[in-house]
Amino acid sequence: MLAGAGAAIGLQVAHRSVAAGVAQHSNFTADPLGRLRRTLQYIFAVVLPEAQPARSMVTDWVARAHQPVEGMLDGAQYSAADPDTQRWVTATLYWTAEEIRWRIWGHQQPEDAEQIYRSYAVLGTALGMPETSWPHNRAAFYRYWQQQVAKLEVTAAARQIMSDLFAARSAPWWLRTLMPQAKFLTAGLLPADIRSKLGLDWNGEHSRREDRLWRILRNTYPRLPNGVRQSPARFVVAGLPSAPEH
Repeated sequence: MLAGAGAAIGLQVAHRSVAAGVAQHSNFTADPLGRLRRTLQYIFAVVLPEAQPARSMVTDWVARAHQPVEGMLDGAQYSAADPDTQRWVTATLYWTAEEIRWRIWGHQQPEDAEQIYRSYAVLGTALGMPETSWPHNRAAFYRYWQQQVAKLEVTAAARQIMSDLFAARSAPWWLRTLMPQAKFLTAGLLPADIRSKLGLDWNGEHSRREDRLWRILRNTYPRLPNGVRQSPARFVVAGLPSAPEH
């Protein structure tokens, strides 16, 4: 999930309405760690059983934060409550997670893949996306995905958002030192056309370097103890608010 965060953001802002909303209402480039923490809190509170006591509180936070996110910028109308926008954002989270999972673990049994796919719908429905908006199976999802990617329109606002993200001017020094690698991972995961339009460089040497990186990760990450692999999720869940006592 962390490895795919930059690609998910790039795909989201390549959607013109999302880019407009982010440009007008988000401060994630001023507080990237805070934005990442809040995003992970939302995801884990929605999907992890051990975080369920905080689910309603966290979804309420996000819903309130999204209420004022609507308007018009450079001819693009946007609203965080728009079901099509919610579906696209949810789709980017699923697609990037699957890209990472496939690179590390390889192919899954079809029934397992479908179950994982269906579980992602809750990331959108928890904020009001109609359940019927989520494509009913993976085949339908990839038809939707190809159609949407073909229609993406990368704007100047989207390019500025990505430039600010990787510059990380307000981030701690240690996070800034990680940004070149994050930018590289992001560029490698993105579809080539979107990568180019976002102004991210890529060539044959980059491809060879990426192949070496994923080969190393594929041979090491699955061998790590579960406690190590799950430590980021445990850290985020530990910071979630407790449900109020009655």
